[in-house]
Amino acid sequence: MVKKKKIIKQPSFEIGEVSVEAGTTKIIRIPFSSFPDHTDFSLNVKVIHGRHEGKRLFLSSTIHGDELNGIEVIRRVLASPLIKRLKGTLVAIPIVNLTGMFMQTRYLPDRRDLNRSFPGSETGSSASQLANTFLTEIIQRCTHGIDLHTGSNNRTNLPQVRCDFENEETLKMALVFGAPVILKAKLRDGSLREASEKVGIPSLTFEGGEALRFNENAIRSAVQGIFRVMGSLDMIPAEKCVSIKHSPIISPVSRWVRAPATGIFRTMCALGDKVLKGDVIGKVSDSLGAHSVDVVATFDGIAVGRTLLPIVYKGDALFNVAWVPDPARAEATIEELEEEADLNPALDDPSTY
Repeated sequence: MVKKKKIIKQPSFEIGEVSVEAGTTKIIRIPFSSFPDHTDFSLNVKVIHGRHEGKRLFLSSTIHGDELNGIEVIRRVLASPLIKRLKGTLVAIPIVNLTGMFMQTRYLPDRRDLNRSFPGSETGSSASQLANTFLTEIIQRCTHGIDLHTGSNNRTNLPQVRCDFENEETLKMALVFGAPVILKAKLRDGSLREASEKVGIPSLTFEGGEALRFNENAIRSAVQGIFRVMGSLDMIPAEKCVSIKHSPIISPVSRWVRAPATGIFRTMCALGDKVLKGDVIGKVSDSLGAHSVDVVATFDGIAVGRTLLPIVYKGDALFNVAWVPDPARAEATIEELEEEADLNPALDDPSTY
């Protein structure tokens, strides 16, 4: 008689003084401050703790309260049937900066940027307290992380991943994620990404779309990228994830092309377009139409971000251009990667999950 192999469940997951048993899901509220009426100001977390041991991945969004795309990204990830076969642990925080979201601002009530407040302090300002809570309760309990952002200050971004090329595990995650562009980005002081790397947790920053709006292309890119990373970490079946046929474009540096004059701005360049040194990629005119000044590219690359404002002042950032050695080839690759994301039928209607 053949004995059945004994299935060993993984230990419970401890977070916010709550124990999550293997094979269960819990929504946990971790209070760290309060509103003026004494209502708890909490970090709201959904933990899906698989039956079997594996990696522990956190997904966070709305670190900046006006950057909403990630909320829908995480909702779709949590709604997917792929999660039913999860190995390891998924820790999802769709809205980190709750008050910023309420007020439609990137900041907290103390007027601080949460993504410049890490590692934080239990006795600091509200941003510092929230950063400290997120670091101790979320980051330090995980093995990997993905933080979701959009463009800010009336800017929009091509779907892209930003990471530190020095960390091999982080770069591996970025390549697997499969966003159209991977930008080398140094670790900024006080950022979530810096705090994660300092405690040995590789993490990515995804950027795509604009503040206060959902962008379907960016949402799909992020959802598919998250699943690909989870597949590479053996958290879900890798063969069930949407594969990419083309490698992302890697850029070691990006710079802003700025307004040469004050006036009415008209763009002549879309996100993902190739940009060659000397190209006219926009114009700035006065309101009477008497004068017009060309916006000229200063080096070769790909447009990965741009302003959405029609009225600009001299020196304002207009286009974020990522340097690449072959802009024409990069443009074609980005178009193909975007088509692959758009043609994935599994994400056409997430309400059918």
